[in-house]
Amino acid sequence: MVEIAVKYLQSTTGARFVAGDPDRVCRGVEIDSRAVTPDAVFVAFPGERVDGNAFAPAAIEAGAGAVVMTCEPTRELVDLALEHGSSILVADDPTEFLLRLAQGYRARLRCTVIGITGSIGKTTTKDVLAACLAKRYRVHATAGNFNSLIGLPLTILSAPADTQMLVLEMGMSDFGEIERLSRCAQPTFGIITKVGTSHIGMLGSREGIARAKAEIVSGMPASAENFEGNHSALVLHGEDDFTPFIIENFARPAGLDVVLAGTSTDDDVCATHIELDEDGCPVFDLTFEDGSCFKTRLSVPGAQSVPNALFAAAVAHRLGVPGFEIDEAFGELQMTGRRTQVRHAACGARVIDDSYNASPESMAAGLNLFSTLPCTGSRIAVLGEMGELGDDAERLHALVGAYAAAKRPSMLICVGGENARVMADAARLMGLDEGDVQVVPSCDALIRRYAGVIGERDLVLVKGSRFVGLDRFVEEVCADAR
Repeated sequence: MVEIAVKYLQSTTGARFVAGDPDRVCRGVEIDSRAVTPDAVFVAFPGERVDGNAFAPAAIEAGAGAVVMTCEPTRELVDLALEHGSSILVADDPTEFLLRLAQGYRARLRCTVIGITGSIGKTTTKDVLAACLAKRYRVHATAGNFNSLIGLPLTILSAPADTQMLVLEMGMSDFGEIERLSRCAQPTFGIITKVGTSHIGMLGSREGIARAKAEIVSGMPASAENFEGNHSALVLHGEDDFTPFIIENFARPAGLDVVLAGTSTDDDVCATHIELDEDGCPVFDLTFEDGSCFKTRLSVPGAQSVPNALFAAAVAHRLGVPGFEIDEAFGELQMTGRRTQVRHAACGARVIDDSYNASPESMAAGLNLFSTLPCTGSRIAVLGEMGELGDDAERLHALVGAYAAAKRPSMLICVGGENARVMADAARLMGLDEGDVQVVPSCDALIRRYAGVIGERDLVLVKGSRFVGLDRFVEEVCADAR
């Protein structure tokens, strides 16, 4: 983790020193006073309901080496800091403070950074890439959903000093955010998994989404100028319709190599002869730019994960990980939770837990897997509403409902408000029987009505945006499962 003297903390970030020992060395950064350990830097974030500045005394008493506030400290707080040997700094923008501090630490690490963004598949790509690189390097990667303007710098700042490969998710909800993250992380490799419809409500169109995702090139050095010895490269989906747009308007002007990954033999890295085994896991032939090829199996259910594995393999191969180690990593994957996990309910049913989040594209991918896995009982699709779709919300929910109907589930349960009803109406319009389509207003209602009626031979898909809270339904039906 980052180790830095208070005086360099000040000069690196532009924060104003108020009181304390400028030579004290701080180790690690926290934004939650309850997590503060001796010598840590506590950064206070003001909020609508909770003001982090109010927890500065608790951080000092916990042994913080420095506290960074957004308001002037009281005389009593200064005295407390001096008593405990802590320092106090003031920063107008705590987010910018974190970004600057992380950028400085990233430069000191001198490791290779891979940044991953896209509408869907970021976490799967991150998990697969980290597993591949770990075969040969010391890897530090984004944990959980630490991919925001706060989470990404905290991820960098927590990296061990001997990190060789730093794998970072980059999330966003508006223009300019990926640019700030990229300038902080300065990635050698960038990956854009997909230009979909997530956040279209804020960004206005898929072209807007493409522009926002392509901001990842902002902090990438041109290939000819890369001090790390690797040609900087942007990895793109060969079959994404916005790939040419990103190449012409962003990658080439930035002087970056471009690597295409997909299912076409024209792609630099491609998967062919894709089949699903009896567990729903994809088996395919993987071919690299140099012509090397081998058959592999990805231990993640569903063909939708194949492109994400290709993005990871493209970068790992360029970084010297041989094919047999990539193959091993594919077969040993442990994915971040609630993303296409096949679990067992207490009654014996199989539950596809994809409850972490949802977009129209990932809904379709989940339904594809749901329809291909073997099932001797009923197929039950539990679909929650999707967020951040703006004016396109009704249309996109209707499309998902229609797509669900095409998969002919035994029952479709739509969870939420008006958009859940839109999904249900579209499914009925496309041929599902009235009695096979249900709408429930909340996860609590879902649990009350349906948690106890799933049969031991059933297959259940659970997917929706996080605000719907469908993970609670999964935990209810899977509780006490062996």
